[in-house]
Amino acid sequence: MFVDTHAHLFYPNFNGEVDAVLERAKNAGVNYILVPGTDLASSSQAVEMAQKYNSVFAAVGVHPHDSKDWDDILLKNIEDLSKNEKVVAIGEIGLDYYYDFSPKAKQIEAFEAQIELALSLNRPIIVHNREANDDIMTIIRRFTGTNLRAQFHCFAGSLEDAKELIQLNHMISFPGNVTFKRADNLRSLISALSIDNLLLETDSPFMTPVPHRGQRNEPSYLPLIANQFSSIFNISMDDVARTTSLNAFRLFGIGKKPGVNYTYKIHNSLYINITNRCNAGCIFCGREKEPFIHGYNLGMSKSAEPDAATYVNEIGDPKQYDEIVFCGYGEPTIRWNIVKEVALHVKKNGGKTRLNTNGHGNKINQKDITLDFPGLIDVVSVSLNTTDRVKYSEIMGVNQEMFDEMTDFIQKAKTLTRVIATIVNFDDIDVAKAKQFTEQVLGIEFRERRYF
Repeated sequence: MFVDTHAHLFYPNFNGEVDAVLERAKNAGVNYILVPGTDLASSSQAVEMAQKYNSVFAAVGVHPHDSKDWDDILLKNIEDLSKNEKVVAIGEIGLDYYYDFSPKAKQIEAFEAQIELALSLNRPIIVHNREANDDIMTIIRRFTGTNLRAQFHCFAGSLEDAKELIQLNHMISFPGNVTFKRADNLRSLISALSIDNLLLETDSPFMTPVPHRGQRNEPSYLPLIANQFSSIFNISMDDVARTTSLNAFRLFGIGKKPGVNYTYKIHNSLYINITNRCNAGCIFCGREKEPFIHGYNLGMSKSAEPDAATYVNEIGDPKQYDEIVFCGYGEPTIRWNIVKEVALHVKKNGGKTRLNTNGHGNKINQKDITLDFPGLIDVVSVSLNTTDRVKYSEIMGVNQEMFDEMTDFIQKAKTLTRVIATIVNFDDIDVAKAKQFTEQVLGIEFRERRYF
């Protein structure tokens, strides 16, 4: 299932063909389409379409091209339209300094007023940005700490901008330009991001992907853009569809929230979602608000934690995977007995195992669990995060003494199995120092993990 998060189906070149366009989209696996208005008239048309077709949702707003006549009456009209249950966002709004269709001051006034409206309605926004990146970023930064959520459609900023927006809990999308022959820089930018923060869009009838470039664009071409994502991230089309569809649900509420995944596949490894409970509160962890990864829902209450037999049943033949990884949005050693039982099944049946942990397992279990590793755990990956005890405490939300607990865990574990220390590459983390500490002081392997 795919979700086209940006298609202007009200344009005149779709007149009389919407039914056929939607049928072709459905046949191409595009189950839902979000139609954003650009002025009052097209916003009304988008709402009418959404009411007529189950697969269509609407966004309402005034585009920067049409903001020259902006006033409070227009804002009230947009607010009235937004009350329809199929309106899921305020947009398309933003800034466009490429053309002179509206004065900059009016564009900014309309943009900020519509952001405030979206906040009051608890709706996300859909942002248009053309040659106005500095002002866009300045305005968006002013809303840091609010509940503002945004889609930056046809993203036009830098990689640094993209990372900043993602850290502010926004999402990025790209239309057919990702398929263009001379779009290597754009594809390189995308490869430095995570698909967990991306959406699919066609921007129909514009930005038609290859090989249909030069023709009118339509939602049935969305899989061509998804295929480019598949190639960039080296993942399957199913992975792209599942992840971007969940992203559309997370931002716009389109579609359905998937049930809890007790196991989940990434590349050719199967991950075991043991628990959401954790003794730490890492600042980069999304388990409290959005426990999702690669389109899987890992959110799980203590009462919903399954027994070992459930995991064993879902694993099947462990040899079909490169490894079985004990890793969810929690600390797996909290349920160490379950980990041991599942790991024993995997090893008895010829599989390989890896434990992803914060290294606090001995403290949690009040015993040295590393003694259980031989014959059960092939690799242990420990979250080092930093070489500074004070910084460690801030990042992990634990007492400074837990840094020593973690390093002691590593020293004990490395005599019994292969151990890797990892850090998440925050801007203020000294990666080179962490690598040196890991290899020369701890005497184990080092791996850097990207942060979004």
